[in-house]
Amino acid sequence: MSSKAWLKVVVPRAAHAYMQLVGRTSSLRWEGMEHFRRVEKGPKGFIYALWHQRQVAFTYTHRNTGHYVLVSRSSDGELIARTMELSGLGAVRGSSSRGAIPAAREMVELLEAGKAVGITPDGPKGPARAVKPGVLYLAERSGCPILPIANSVSRRIELAKSWDHFHVPLPFARICVTHGPPLYVMPGDDMERKAAELKASLDRITEEADRLVAS
Repeated sequence: MSSKAWLKVVVPRAAHAYMQLVGRTSSLRWEGMEHFRRVEKGPKGFIYALWHQRQVAFTYTHRNTGHYVLVSRSSDGELIARTMELSGLGAVRGSSSRGAIPAAREMVELLEAGKAVGITPDGPKGPARAVKPGVLYLAERSGCPILPIANSVSRRIELAKSWDHFHVPLPFARICVTHGPPLYVMPGDDMERKAAELKASLDRITEEADRLVAS
């Protein structure tokens, strides 16, 4: 087995096992579940939006849900997709620079089938906490709501050299997951205004999650 093939097997398994350790040794708190229940009862699926910085904890908090997440077609994306598969999550491969159109079509099909799709609106390369238009156009095209979601982990490593100070959770922590009110994007809406609304909601619930794990 080549070194690349070996990494594709070992790294996802190690990452999955590590997040199981983190989750099982940590307490988990959910806030804003009324927003989740609202979109869950809709006739179609919905779109999770979360900042790229906080995506690792999502693989544990949403394990075995059958939800899907947009993942880039890079080699790192391949490792992430395999890790999510072990966690009971699906992957749609594509980004704004590679495979955007096929990925958008696949996500619309999933949403029509009642599935939830997750997107990091500032990923995969930033700028940090800047909403790119892809998530808004997906919401408009599909007619499905965007559900803002955030999390915070009381014990974590922050990768200072990464563009968004990426969070790596540590075991024996407090984890809080927060939700904001769903955001709908209609034909003719001002996309800049909608982007500002989504950013404000994500920033607010991210700050709320940080406050709750610190209290």
